[in-house]
Amino acid sequence: MKRVIIIASLLFCLTIPEFVNAESERPSDVFIKKVEVNQYSLNEIDQLFIDQRRLQTLIQQLKQKVYQPPVNARINKRGKIIPEQLGTTVDTDEFHILFHKTFYDATAKGFNVPTMPVYPRVDKTLLEEISKKQLGSYVTHYKETNQERTRNIELSAKAIDNHVVFPGELFSFNKVVGERTIDKGYKRAPVIVKGELSEDVGGGICQVSSTLFNAVNLQGIEIVERYTHSKQVPYVPPGKDATVSWWGPDFSFKNRYNQPLLIRADANNGKMRVRIFSSDIAENFVGQE
Repeated sequence: MKRVIIIASLLFCLTIPEFVNAESERPSDVFIKKVEVNQYSLNEIDQLFIDQRRLQTLIQQLKQKVYQPPVNARINKRGKIIPEQLGTTVDTDEFHILFHKTFYDATAKGFNVPTMPVYPRVDKTLLEEISKKQLGSYVTHYKETNQERTRNIELSAKAIDNHVVFPGELFSFNKVVGERTIDKGYKRAPVIVKGELSEDVGGGICQVSSTLFNAVNLQGIEIVERYTHSKQVPYVPPGKDATVSWWGPDFSFKNRYNQPLLIRADANNGKMRVRIFSSDIAENFVGQE
């Protein structure tokens, strides 16, 4: 009984080692020493087996240390394509091999944590292909003198710009733009709530969602969720708006084309513009999912 208690105490006291070399410029440069590997023995006396539960915890912590997210390719304001950037994560299969080899080899000194690239969803080649054919566009106007509202329009337009919607994929305005908060730079500006003019953080972004709705109102796009304001808005014709709210209505649509869709959005000089692009071979897909 005492032996079990002692072993349990030893396991409880073991700490996760510091993996990253403080002098390294890259967070992916991780070396695990043999003495650190030995701490993951299931039985501290004969050390025949590895504690798989604690090993999985180690892998998850390493992923948090090593992970670098990929960056999608994008088109800048001048129309130039900025290439994608690969991300980095732990190669778990190779890690298991190296960890077990080090654990059972008394002469081993340790091993470098193996990594593998994380590829972005959108690369330069894809952008080149789906930016050839314009399927739809729409323009609305706003007063730049209202600086708070203008700021909100610019931020939300930037959030949806360069977004790619793959065939059969659902686009959600709220999900893509995210919550509109002061920390993200959004300002308090006029909004319509239950037919009355009020003020809230993010006021004005409904002009972006409404402009987007009119741009994607095409045969090959299925409008899934759309709500109109309780009061007519001045920037689109009656019934052509799409109101959104983080805790309320959303605007969403599904891509029914056989090719990905590229959303280009910009807000400058009082003009809110959304254009929808795709490949030269894009056509409405009417078959079964």
